[in-house]
Amino acid sequence: MDHPVFVVPGIGNSGRLHWQSVWQTAHPDWRRLVVEDWDQVVCDDWVSAIERQVAESGEDTVIVAHSLGCLAVVHWAVRRSTRIRGAMLVAVPDPATSAFPAADATGFAPLPSEQLPFPTIVVSSSNDPYCDADYARRCAKAWGSVLVEAGAQGHLNADTDMGDWPEGFRLLQTLA
Repeated sequence: MDHPVFVVPGIGNSGRLHWQSVWQTAHPDWRRLVVEDWDQVVCDDWVSAIERQVAESGEDTVIVAHSLGCLAVVHWAVRRSTRIRGAMLVAVPDPATSAFPAADATGFAPLPSEQLPFPTIVVSSSNDPYCDADYARRCAKAWGSVLVEAGAQGHLNADTDMGDWPEGFRLLQTLA
C-alpha cells in the first residue's frame, strides 16, 4: 500500500496468528496502536492513544481495526482533530450483548451513531458471537459506511482460521 497503515487490534492485542498481525508482519512499515494495558481497556485511554499516534502518521493514514478496536476508532472519529484517508472496521462488537467483555472494557457505550468524517468499510460475519448482522447493518448505515457481509466467519479472527485473509486485504486496498 502506498499510504501509512495504522493497525488497531481488539482486546488482547490480536495474537501472532490473527490476520492483523500476519498483515503487519508482511508490512513492517505499518504502525500498531500502543497502549499500556491490552486486557483492561478504558475507551478514553484508547481514544487518546489513537489521536496521538495517528497524528504522527499523517492524514493519508488508513486505519484497519478489529473488534473492540473498531469501537475505539468510532469514538475517536467523532472527537478527533486528525484527518485520515479512511478506516476498515472488522467485526464491530455490540456493547449491549452478554458476550461483550464489560468487566474488562469500559466507556464504549453508548456508541456514536453519526456519520463518520472519512470513508469507512464495516465488515461483518453472520455468526459473530459479539455482533448480530442487524447490529452491523445499523452501525454501517449510521456511520455512512460500506457494509461487507463476509458470510459465516465467526468473529473474523485467528480462532476462525482467517490466515492472511486475502479478501480483507483487497478491501483494505480500496481505501487507498
